Amino acid sequence: MSALADAARQLRAAIHASTTGLIGREPLAELIVLAAVAQEHLLVVGPPGTGKSAVVRRVAQALGGRYFEYLLGRFTEPSELFGPVDLRKLREGTVETDVTGMLPEAEVAFLDEVFLGSTAVLNTLLGVLNERRFRRGHTLLACPLRVCVAAANGLPEEESLAAFADRFLLHAFVEPVPDDQLETLLKGGWQSDFAPTEDGGALAQLDLLSQHLPQVKMDTVRPALADAVRQLRAAGLALSDRRIVKAQRLVAAATVLGGRLEARAADLWPLLYVLPNQAAQQQARDALKDLFALAEHPHLRYAVEAATLQPRSRIARLLDAARSCLADLSSTEAGSPTQDGAAPNASATAPRIEAVLREIDANFAPDELPDELAEARAQLRMRLRGAESQPQPAQLA
Repeated sequence: MSALADAARQLRAAIHASTTGLIGREPLAELIVLAAVAQEHLLVVGPPGTGKSAVVRRVAQALGGRYFEYLLGRFTEPSELFGPVDLRKLREGTVETDVTGMLPEAEVAFLDEVFLGSTAVLNTLLGVLNERRFRRGHTLLACPLRVCVAAANGLPEEESLAAFADRFLLHAFVEPVPDDQLETLLKGGWQSDFAPTEDGGALAQLDLLSQHLPQVKMDTVRPALADAVRQLRAAGLALSDRRIVKAQRLVAAATVLGGRLEARAADLWPLLYVLPNQAAQQQARDALKDLFALAEHPHLRYAVEAATLQPRSRIARLLDAARSCLADLSSTEAGSPTQDGAAPNASATAPRIEAVLREIDANFAPDELPDELAEARAQLRMRLRGAESQPQPAQLA
């Protein structure tokens, strides 16, 4: 169990580092990891320019696996994703595909504008996604794909494409960063443009967690999961049998990512992302509000909050952010590196404190603040005054 908990913590640290500067996209990064541990795939829907591709690239870099990315179009040929026919073998009378550096060799993949793909592309892609196998001519390969993230600006209306979208178990929707986080967006975006990026090695931890999936004890939570599905059906939200069964993989993945092998009601929140569109997900939040009030996770706090929109998960995340700022300030005072390894600098922490304070005030009226969060807020304000009083770096002449 300690190895499982350690792997979950290391994976969380890698993903946290990968989302630095990507404001409001932490839930998406955590969902990519959840999908990868569950060995399922994720469809992300949102307008252009909302950082979908940036998040996938950063997470792939943190994992350190072989990465494949492609922007599909109406005229995309299968060879652009899966590789060209091997001409040497063709001259010998064998039709084989050279997959070197292409999607069949990828461990993490990102396909942008996925619904623009042709029937030939999407049909071949289904085999890779569903079976982790690539078949073409005489070529038959097992694919090492952990997770494929597909992106689109909207959900398709065409029946055949809607059926293809249904093959992605998780559906996530992203929106532009809200007004109260614009300052943080500007600062984070500026920093991330110049921040060095390093390849991580978290794929081994991800695989360890994924290997423990069959060992997760689901018996105690199945009645609650079945009851949740009944409540969704009563609200007019039908799920196919396939998606209901596969939802268990997400619950089990959330469990092992929490460092445990026994699922509980607090792990049922991924059920929200199994629903196909935003309207259905919002209805599900209302229908399952009592169940989602129990939701929590030590390493996927952003994804839990985005799923449930419950005060409990929001409080946990804001407390985590506040404590991170306070820990970095303590490191600064001690002269040791901050949690992200940066050199100590009190004035550099001040904008982060301001952002956390802004978000606390935007979410809670003063008389509604939980005691623990009120105490953290008071400490942040006190320490912010101290940080602002520190000498500022000399300006260029």
